[in-house]
Amino acid sequence: MSAIEGKSTDAQAKKMDYMKKLIGLMEEYPRMVLVTCDNIGSNHMQRIRSGLRGRGVLLMGKNTLMRKAVRISKETHPEWQDLLPEIWGNIGIVFTKEELTEIEPKLLESRVPATAKAGIVAPQDVVLPAQVTTLEPTKTNFFAALDIATKITRGCVEILADVKLCTEGKKVGSSEAALLQMLDMRPFTYGLKLVSCFDDGCVFPSAFLRKKPEDVYKAFGQGVGNVAALSLVLGHPTLASFPHIIGAGFRNCVSLALATNYEFKQVAAFKSAAPAPVVTQLVVPPVVVVEKPEKVPEPKKPAKKVTTSDEPEFGDIFG
Repeated sequence: MSAIEGKSTDAQAKKMDYMKKLIGLMEEYPRMVLVTCDNIGSNHMQRIRSGLRGRGVLLMGKNTLMRKAVRISKETHPEWQDLLPEIWGNIGIVFTKEELTEIEPKLLESRVPATAKAGIVAPQDVVLPAQVTTLEPTKTNFFAALDIATKITRGCVEILADVKLCTEGKKVGSSEAALLQMLDMRPFTYGLKLVSCFDDGCVFPSAFLRKKPEDVYKAFGQGVGNVAALSLVLGHPTLASFPHIIGAGFRNCVSLALATNYEFKQVAAFKSAAPAPVVTQLVVPPVVVVEKPEKVPEPKKPAKKVTTSDEPEFGDIFG
């Protein structure tokens, strides 16, 4: 056997051992938390593993081997197939037998503060608050490059308003990183980041671990309200809209009974509680008689005066 064949055999055996180990852990532990381990050093990872000792197991590895191990277990464990879309990036799996809400604080306490370096992707927003810094006035060029309004107060640079330096998901610029280092700020925290969880055959986002029962009831109530509203608009009765339909019909019956002498058992309480009708007298406004003014006789026009002339008329001349 050549050296190359020996190395390939060893690599193949290591891959098989890894997949067997992964499948064994998934069968032993009923709950899993998928985490990312970006920007974590070896010493930091060792402290995380030590902190989980006795409560869980953290397994890192190749995503290709993880997906292959899940696929070959499709017949025996079909519920694992929902994990395939979540296995990407620098992913790891924490196996535990405890409740996920109990182990979540242990996973999050491993995060440590870190400085912002140029070129890295910001894991969160960074807002520089308005303050009087300890920087000398000669450092104002850093603030001017970032369009930050400043003034000199007692020989130090003062930031006049809050400024958003970094945006989550975008790379940190060199000017932002230099300014944060001069201000001795460590805005980022690195450690295990919870992505999704697996419990009782279901995969769900890790944000659900921080939900309280009141939040679940509120979300469920909003969903039922949306279904009832849609059913009422479409005129299609459903279990969610049935109480509203009955209530609307009962209100119509009560309105009709209050307006008439009709009574039934359920309307008696409403009739007794309803105020007595107030009879108001109709006030008729007085009729104002407007007298017409008498006609003033128009002055008679003088008669047209007919003047006679001694000159002969035109007919007399020509006969």
